[in-house]
Amino acid sequence: MSKKPLLNSEQQAAVEHFEGPLLVLAGAGSGKTRIVTYRIAHLLDLGVPAQSIIAVTFTNKAAEEMRYRIQKLAHQQVLTCTFHSLCVRILRESIHHLEYNEDFIIYDDDDSEKLVKECLKTLGQKVDRGELKELRIAISQAKNNLLSPEEYSDGESTLLYAVYALYMKKLKTYNALDFDDLLYLTAKLFKNYSEVLEVYQKRWSFILIDEYQDTNQAQYLIAKSLSAKHHNIFAVGDPDQSIYSWRGANVDNILNFERDFPGAKVISLEQNYRSTNTILMAANQLIQHNERRFEKKLWSELGKGESIGLYICDNEHAEADFVVRKLLEIHRQENIPLIDCAVFYRTNFQSRTFEDAFLRHKIPYLIVGGVSFYQRKEIKDVLALMRVVLTGTDYISFARTLNIPKRGIGEATLLKINNLAEDEGAGLITTCQAILNGILAFKLSKKQRDGLNDYVSLVEAIKVMVNENLPLNEVFSLAIERWGYLNYLKQDPETYDERRANLDELTSKAAEWSTEQDQPILRTFLEELTLKSSAETTGNEEDYVKLMTLHNGKGLEFSSVFLVGMEEELFPHINARETPQGLEEERRLCYVGMTRAKKHLYMTASRFRFLWGTPRVMRPSRFLKEVPQEYFESHHITHKEEEEEDLHEEGFLIGDSVYHKDFGKGIVNRSYHTSLGLTYDVTFEGDSIQRSLVAKYAKLT
Repeated sequence: MSKKPLLNSEQQAAVEHFEGPLLVLAGAGSGKTRIVTYRIAHLLDLGVPAQSIIAVTFTNKAAEEMRYRIQKLAHQQVLTCTFHSLCVRILRESIHHLEYNEDFIIYDDDDSEKLVKECLKTLGQKVDRGELKELRIAISQAKNNLLSPEEYSDGESTLLYAVYALYMKKLKTYNALDFDDLLYLTAKLFKNYSEVLEVYQKRWSFILIDEYQDTNQAQYLIAKSLSAKHHNIFAVGDPDQSIYSWRGANVDNILNFERDFPGAKVISLEQNYRSTNTILMAANQLIQHNERRFEKKLWSELGKGESIGLYICDNEHAEADFVVRKLLEIHRQENIPLIDCAVFYRTNFQSRTFEDAFLRHKIPYLIVGGVSFYQRKEIKDVLALMRVVLTGTDYISFARTLNIPKRGIGEATLLKINNLAEDEGAGLITTCQAILNGILAFKLSKKQRDGLNDYVSLVEAIKVMVNENLPLNEVFSLAIERWGYLNYLKQDPETYDERRANLDELTSKAAEWSTEQDQPILRTFLEELTLKSSAETTGNEEDYVKLMTLHNGKGLEFSSVFLVGMEEELFPHINARETPQGLEEERRLCYVGMTRAKKHLYMTASRFRFLWGTPRVMRPSRFLKEVPQEYFESHHITHKEEEEEDLHEEGFLIGDSVYHKDFGKGIVNRSYHTSLGLTYDVTFEGDSIQRSLVAKYAKLT
């Protein structure tokens, strides 16, 4: 080991630990991958056979990286793999104990969904795509929690029980496993066949697990079973970076490590090799507001560094403009490549404002782990419908939207309608009206005729709205509602919330754009969006800024990070802040975002934004208040004292219950800024009028 680069004292202690359980609390940027690889190299130096060591992580990329580093360091091959690939290896050898054949096939998500559909048909149930997805998700969750159909139903004869039981029976008949079975059946094998478990316990006498905070119930039990005999489990992780509960990750697995493995040693890696101390101290202060964690404080030898930039702006456009100005300033003055800069947001719909600003300033960018706003399916669907409304002749848009929802009109029929329209020299909608009115002979089934009539009525209704000069945002909202498009999106419950938020953002865009135009007309709006979509800078250049959600930022690092949308209801997210566990995970997510930054960290919030299709007064995120103000430097703020007062002001949101010493109990109907400051419209119990109250004078509680 002497020829290898030096380790700090805590790293050295972790690497040289030999037998018995060890938990390494590896803080952000503390070199955890190095610890795992050096630990393996040390075991090999001590004479432990390579085939007795196994290292397990969560992604194929991480496993490949670890394998490469071990080979480079120790010149030996050690099994490094994901939990799922480890389970495939075990089941190929031993699944016959569960009365499966070893040549089983593995179903992907699409195959699994088709099998659930087959089960519903067998049971004589109507197949609804939304219910199909929900059943598939429920079965997946049951398996990850190691619940059989009988255990999951808790004795109740439900549709889920019937589908789950039949689904498992059919999988076995087809000698197939779904992706969740790889973990579920391995855990079942170990639980029911001790002699099989013993084979693998003897084979792998040293087990190393990376990202232990991300394990679910099945993965936890597999790891616990494999190490139960020799107790040589080396787990590396950080409960402060546990952000995947929605995937089944259970932070209690790492928090309870000492209880689960008696006599376990715990080593904290607190030295950070990535960020300056100001960033780390601010992140430390934030995460200390979580109760369910191990105490540790990150520090760095990289110096104090600059203060964290804080910008509380008037609206989301000012926020995007600030990011652009500051980013270009850093890029030009410090020669930091754009590719070493990132914009983090909580939800995907927030990318739209920044994409618009980057396009306007010709800054190349890449959406990481997602699709550009104007290329998202739901956006393209709605814009295509609007093009049909405008022209009545756009076949591409007509074909894209006619069967949403399904109307039984196939591609051949679509082409025939198009050919007939061309022969008649008429538009598609005009031709469809002539077919429906019997003026043009065209063979359609009753379902097709009803579907076509519904579609034409939809287009005509939207056309009336446009001709009556309704505000564009109202046209979009009413069109989406009349179309039944949200019900269509519910067919995929996993993506529904995100897609609905994107549609709300499109409506917000229409409202904003209308206020900027002398004559806000639909045609001009669609032209602008088409130009934006066509001009998108997608990162094909050598240097580009990365835009991504905070979840996609895990494991990455950048010289400059912009953490945007730091407002209540956005971050912490409105759906997550209702429970202590949800709020703590949101705080961990903020901690992860902050600790991605090496040199520059900027956190921004808006007082006002179009959110979910409506204008709203926002209040700064509680996370900004949980970081001591000494770590911040305010940017572009005219009235600094007033700004800092705003940051610490609790404020109220629409629908909040309030109390006034004179008027009693009331409900907030609206919040907005006036020349006197933040103002609320409140209706009080027993009061027939709505009162406008200035926050600084109202004394509301």
